[in-house]
Amino acid sequence: MDLGIFDHLDRQAMPVHEFYESRLRLLEKYDAAGFYSYHLAEHHATPLGLAPVPGIFLAAATQRTRRIRLGPCVYCLPLYDPLRLIEEVCMLDQLSRGRFDFGVGRGIVPYEMAYFNLHHMETEEIYREGLEVILQGLTSDVLDHRGPRYTYRKVPMVLRPFQSAAPAALVRPRPHGGRRVGGDEPRQRHRQQPGRRGAAAPRPLSRGVAEEAQQRRAHAKARRGTPRRRRAHRGPGGSAGPARPTRPGTRT
Repeated sequence: MDLGIFDHLDRQAMPVHEFYESRLRLLEKYDAAGFYSYHLAEHHATPLGLAPVPGIFLAAATQRTRRIRLGPCVYCLPLYDPLRLIEEVCMLDQLSRGRFDFGVGRGIVPYEMAYFNLHHMETEEIYREGLEVILQGLTSDVLDHRGPRYTYRKVPMVLRPFQSAAPAALVRPRPHGGRRVGGDEPRQRHRQQPGRRGAAAPRPLSRGVAEEAQQRRAHAKARRGTPRRRRAHRGPGGSAGPARPTRPGTRT
């Protein structure tokens, strides 16, 4: 079994700079003890998360560890320029020599998004377009995108990830708009590899979303085509009577 750490960097009594140093020393011990991964939450304007820019802390962690995998849990994509984040991801993957796990999400706390003048009802659309741009940038030599929010015209992708960025691995959309970090299949393959001790074998950074999106559309279509059952109305004494009439437009 592979064990990992999920950290919030919540406020402590000590000064913040000492707190960062103590956490990095703890990370060194996690690494020496053989923990598989360390993932860091991103929060803003709250004492629950003193790593609002997780990439900075993770960059320091790459220089204090040797084997443990490192990553955000997760980058709140609506708060990032996709091109800027592509370059950060490539730098972190190079600094860690292929130990970086790329995790993304839309941001789950509405008031944190509001601090950046974003309404939580619009973040899903921003997230989807941002992820499309990032996946293209990590897998292409040139970034060319024209969308409702982002436009990039033939930007050369000079920085490349250390790991392969083929579509297959860590970020997988779930049905009904939910998200989870960590693909099951790549992790299972990793567990089956003999001799896992030592430097972790490079593996793909990100999972493409086309297949999952197709599955979600098929699932939604199937749900729309499924007739709803109408409950029988129980009359006096518990006997089943005729179904209650409903007003036009009312679900039964």
